[in-house]
Amino acid sequence: MIFGVERLLSEPELRRPLEGKRVALLAHPASVTRDLTHSLDALSKIDGIQLSAAFGPQHGLRGDKQDNMIESPDFTDPVHQIPVFSLYGEVRRPTDQMMSTFDVVLVDLQDLGCRIYTFITTLLYVLEAAAEHGKSVWVLDRPNPAGRPVEGLTLRDGWESFVGAGPIPMRHGLTLGELGKWFVDHFKLDVDYRVIAMEGYRPEEGPGFGWPGDRLWINPSPNAPNLNMARCYAGTVMLEGATLSEGRGTTRPLELFGAPDIEARSIIRIMQDTAPQWLDGCVLRDIWFEPTFHKHVGQLCSGVHIHAEGDAYNPQAFKPWRVQGLGFKAIRKLFPEYSLWRGEEFAYEYTKGMLAIDVINGSPLLREWVDDEGSEPGDLDAITMPDEAAWLEERKPYLIY
Repeated sequence: MIFGVERLLSEPELRRPLEGKRVALLAHPASVTRDLTHSLDALSKIDGIQLSAAFGPQHGLRGDKQDNMIESPDFTDPVHQIPVFSLYGEVRRPTDQMMSTFDVVLVDLQDLGCRIYTFITTLLYVLEAAAEHGKSVWVLDRPNPAGRPVEGLTLRDGWESFVGAGPIPMRHGLTLGELGKWFVDHFKLDVDYRVIAMEGYRPEEGPGFGWPGDRLWINPSPNAPNLNMARCYAGTVMLEGATLSEGRGTTRPLELFGAPDIEARSIIRIMQDTAPQWLDGCVLRDIWFEPTFHKHVGQLCSGVHIHAEGDAYNPQAFKPWRVQGLGFKAIRKLFPEYSLWRGEEFAYEYTKGMLAIDVINGSPLLREWVDDEGSEPGDLDAITMPDEAAWLEERKPYLIY
């Protein structure tokens, strides 16, 4: 299997339109070739590519910012002596001055296939700025480690944010290159957009079902340490809007949830009794953990670890968004008065006056289902399945693989 950046490096014909152009790179630590050479270093060695700038998304080009809402500064790359602009610092959108430093920007970002992962919003903002300034955007495509499955509610009108770029479901099942094509059409952008497609990408095939088994996993962000996290993330990311720990401060962030004052075994039992059909394709394991930072730091927590790996993993059956929603529902049943949601004083991704859980889901519908004592699993399916079916149809023209 050959990633987009590797094709650009090895096929001179693909690079020909870049001759005489100033080229920028939007990248992060996972922007590497098969031999783990960073794309910035690899591109700098190619005759005919004039690197003039680089950009970093959330967590920075270096991936050094551990938590959310920690901004990265601009700096000068010490090796290549080009400016590195932060798109998660003083600005989220490229400024006129930033846009003046290049003619073509290459986007080489490893995505996780989830609406809330901010790299896709950064791509949209770059596309919008490129349309305004007459610049070209090339996505050097990479796999979606969550594969093709689609799940979750579509973001509702008025709920757009830096973690909600547009009306797509939580797990969209597209590569970054494919999603960029949808952005261009949906937002009617007049921009020169190209995808350097992968070769040999077969997301429906095992054992990786989206991630090639012969490729090393490099963290695209500090708390994305492995493939299991990438598969679970479309559900566990909702924990950022809850008082429960999502495992930050442990070695398995965003694969688990817990708190000092819950009973994991009882929660798993209620989940199994309430909606066993939502638990297919994974295994739940009760655990104990003590975060070294972030929520419940230094406290012993009872938790649930979600395993979407090994023999039990079934990519078509696994429903991470429903699994996590069911976890919330089980806590509500077991502890009706539990303070589950972070309050409006927590301005998630700088969005004020809204509950973080609603910003994450692009509407209050998931939270309302959890908090409604009389709601059943079928009620959530009834509002979610039409969204999922509609997206499966809408995305068809944009599939490359």
